[in-house]
Amino acid sequence: MKIEKKDFGKTKDGKVCSLYTLTNKNGMSVSLTDFGATIVSVIVPDKDGNMKDVVLGYDDVTGFEEGGCFFGAVIGRSGNRIQNGRFVINGKEYQLDINDNDNNLHSGNNGFDSRVWDAAADEEKNAVVFSIKDADMEQGYPGNFCASVTYTLDDENTLSLEYCSQSDADTVSNMTNHVYFNLGGHESGSILDHMLKLEAPTYTPIHDHQAIPTGEIAPVAGTPLDFTSFRQIGKDIDADFEQLTFVGGYDHNFVIKEEKGECVKFAEAFSPVTGICMEAYTDLPGFQFYAGNFIPDGMKGKNGAVYNKRSGFCLESQFYPNSINQEGFASPLLKAGETAKTVTAYRFGVKK
Repeated sequence: MKIEKKDFGKTKDGKVCSLYTLTNKNGMSVSLTDFGATIVSVIVPDKDGNMKDVVLGYDDVTGFEEGGCFFGAVIGRSGNRIQNGRFVINGKEYQLDINDNDNNLHSGNNGFDSRVWDAAADEEKNAVVFSIKDADMEQGYPGNFCASVTYTLDDENTLSLEYCSQSDADTVSNMTNHVYFNLGGHESGSILDHMLKLEAPTYTPIHDHQAIPTGEIAPVAGTPLDFTSFRQIGKDIDADFEQLTFVGGYDHNFVIKEEKGECVKFAEAFSPVTGICMEAYTDLPGFQFYAGNFIPDGMKGKNGAVYNKRSGFCLESQFYPNSINQEGFASPLLKAGETAKTVTAYRFGVKK
């Protein structure tokens, strides 16, 4: 299948960006840009055969550069929060940018989400490979770091993301993608009517509004975080439950397993309006379920859409937040000279 490439605008500093579109035999298409190795659109058929774009985004690179919220971007070197922006490797302390309360969120101000990656299309595999290099101490991390993410679209309507990273010094590697889904269509408004099931009987509670885990792994049973059977996202999102009030709704790490391992299904969601359903898979130990609590109301998206609070939800595969500092959590430490590989996939269909 031919991969379409077209202009996607220029960054503020004049770098030309491109848009790559993968299409499969079913007519599903995925568009990606080299700015942030970002997912720009995922277009799938609904129950009536109408094509719907089910991810939030912008019309061009300017939107992604200025818009905020990390729509569709690869986050690196490390996703989620690191307490006080500090960690110690081999007895040496490293300091990252403080950009979220007292903590570091989604790496530095020059993170992978805001840079232009190298890109190579592979039409035989219906894939695009994005790659990037981070110099020693760039963003505050040790080691010259090389990373890639390969997006592949198959004929089973599965979009796979394969991450690979190497470093010449011990460092942190915890890349993820911050794509926001709305299975009713990106322009359709709230995701609170979506039905969600999470293959996660436990989660990592947080201390307070700064959203740093306590170190405990707690059961979801008997709490509004229990999605072990299908439940409407909006049913208890505003419940008077401390874990929710800390962060204005769902923005928590759920536990799949204690260590990285086999690729397993960790989530399933569907829109009762369009019938579009999605399954999510990963080999990582956890994922962040975020219900778009902090999307600013009135945000202008692609194709004239207006996004508001809770217009999209995220399922970000990951090592647990602050795991580089938390004894007992699987570690995102990448040893010098070793290669870290991980995969996350989203499969789309229609719920009968």
